[in-house]
Amino acid sequence: MLLYFITCISFFLFLKPLLFLKPLLSWACELRLISLSLKSISDLFRNHFLLDFLCEIHATTSLGKKTTLASKAENVEDTQNMSVLDLPELVLECILERLPPASLCQMAGVCRSMRERCVSDHLWERHMKQKWGGVIGPVAFREWKWYVASKTSVASARLGKQRSFMRLVSLPWPFSWMRVKMDTNNSIKQYSSLPADSAMAWYLALESGNFRFPAQVYNRENGLVGFMLSCYDAELSYDLHSDTFQARYPPHGRRAVSIEHAIPWERLRAPPVDTPPHDLHISDCLNDLHPGDHIEIQWRRNKEFPYGWWYGVVGHLESCDGNENYCRCQSSDTVVLEFNQYTPDSRWRRTTISKKDHREEGNEADGFYGGIRKIKNANEISIWKNLWPSEVLD
Repeated sequence: MLLYFITCISFFLFLKPLLFLKPLLSWACELRLISLSLKSISDLFRNHFLLDFLCEIHATTSLGKKTTLASKAENVEDTQNMSVLDLPELVLECILERLPPASLCQMAGVCRSMRERCVSDHLWERHMKQKWGGVIGPVAFREWKWYVASKTSVASARLGKQRSFMRLVSLPWPFSWMRVKMDTNNSIKQYSSLPADSAMAWYLALESGNFRFPAQVYNRENGLVGFMLSCYDAELSYDLHSDTFQARYPPHGRRAVSIEHAIPWERLRAPPVDTPPHDLHISDCLNDLHPGDHIEIQWRRNKEFPYGWWYGVVGHLESCDGNENYCRCQSSDTVVLEFNQYTPDSRWRRTTISKKDHREEGNEADGFYGGIRKIKNANEISIWKNLWPSEVLD
């Protein structure tokens, strides 16, 4: 009995200091919370949990039912109530950079301070480059600037921006939980100050299909035989539901505007040169062409048609046997172009151009050849090879 009593007394004396420990200071809890946030950011975003969590924090604090961040992060005790805006600037910026576009739109409706952060150009320029960088080039950007500049007067544009932005933000994003906060008059209060020429406005205009942009389409009109291994200018609009594009091709002579639907991303590119489809491209690579080089050349059926870009390779002169040790084709004023997608006896298989004062060459029977650009990018060459027809063309 005595032994049992001594053991109990010893155990009580051991626990006594632990029972009277003071709670962690507020700043210590915050530091622990921040470290937990940084450690788990990637996992939270993967499940779209963080966005709901942040919005819930703001909503509860605005209603007076304040919930501590500590209770949301493994029950870490905190002596003060916090909101998402109390996070360090670097942590908050890190979170916003990892949000997808739909989540940024929702977060922009939380409060004025969050809106100013979520509409920043540096966040949306990143999304622009990631999704649209392959099909949007300088020509499309110039068209966008003209589109913005063509707005009505400042007085009427103020109301127009509110309605336009409301229509853009209320897009049918593939997230059922995305909503736009509205007041009783069905007007958006928080987004009225969004600049019309901001990166966010441009992204949403593209995503909604409201802005048609110039780009080029490989193998137009669903790979029609007459357009195999070619690339034509068109006016594109995006369909968010099918993740495809609609193309409007300019009229060809007496032919009306042609429209093609359901074009996948793989058949689009930004124009590699800033040359309108009816203008002759000024060739600056003629003296640098060697047999085996990959090229694109302008070609059109007649003078009324716009040019398309056609893929080919530089060949050898008839007087050359193709032996690299004795080949002098590069020093000649004549360049041989071969289009190996056609049969050897096809009239489209081979043509020649002159390096001296090269201009449009051809006739009404065989069409007209225009400017040439040398393809140096391996990725461009790979795209053309992937589009190669399954059968040789006549």
